[in-house]
Amino acid sequence: MKHIHGFLASPPLWINSQFGLQQFTIPSIDLSTFEPHPIPKKLRLGHQIEYILHQILSHSEAYEVLAHNIQIQKGNDTIGELDFIIHSSLPARQVRESGKLLHIELTYKFYILDPTISEPIHRLMGPNRKDLFFTKLEKTIQKQLPLIHTEEGKKTLKSLDIDASQLEQQVVFMGQLFTPYNMQTPSIHPLNTDCIVGFWIRMQDFIADVFKKYTYYVTYKYEWIHTPHEDVTWISHFKVLLEIEQKHIQKRAPIVWIKKEDTRIEKCFVVWW
Repeated sequence: MKHIHGFLASPPLWINSQFGLQQFTIPSIDLSTFEPHPIPKKLRLGHQIEYILHQILSHSEAYEVLAHNIQIQKGNDTIGELDFIIHSSLPARQVRESGKLLHIELTYKFYILDPTISEPIHRLMGPNRKDLFFTKLEKTIQKQLPLIHTEEGKKTLKSLDIDASQLEQQVVFMGQLFTPYNMQTPSIHPLNTDCIVGFWIRMQDFIADVFKKYTYYVTYKYEWIHTPHEDVTWISHFKVLLEIEQKHIQKRAPIVWIKKEDTRIEKCFVVWW
């Protein structure tokens, strides 16, 4: 359930409509009756999160999942994929014409904020300084959403008895944001500041004496979405430095949980660059 709770605790990167994209509202579900299927750890984290949303939608009384992970082919090539086609106006399971047909594209990212960049929405990037928010935003607008209007998209949807012209398009665009260590939080307007969950730091700052009094846990990537909790094996500052160095050799920036003396747990990326 840690994946589910972490996902449900994640706010959207913006509220309502922004950049011409309407945020889909994740439906409330009764967790007391929810029995999640195990999520394979070998899946890429993005696919694990798709798996989570599929289970939430399937358990919801408000929606029916008509199709997901729909491959759009052009000849022998895959030109894109549609994440979810869902139908609203349940649980009575009325005919489709009684409710909305929605095409939902899902994005869940982990971004650091780079204060050296002047434009706020260009400040968001992956912890390896790749995977830019603005690039993903443009891809969603220019490539992913228009797929349903291509001849190949229309044909694929028709084979599923779905009329592309009837689809309303929305996004689930979520993220966890990390501000630079010991610096004022840079503006991310018009994005949602509730998405800020921790900080990022360079190794030369992380080795400072101030961090020696805390204990640490280096997360596996499948745990990145989790809300920090006590039920892990905590290690010393000396041991965490060794673990982080191994990640940095591979040019990977881990998320580290820091347990402070007052039992607070903070999250940070320790970057290698």
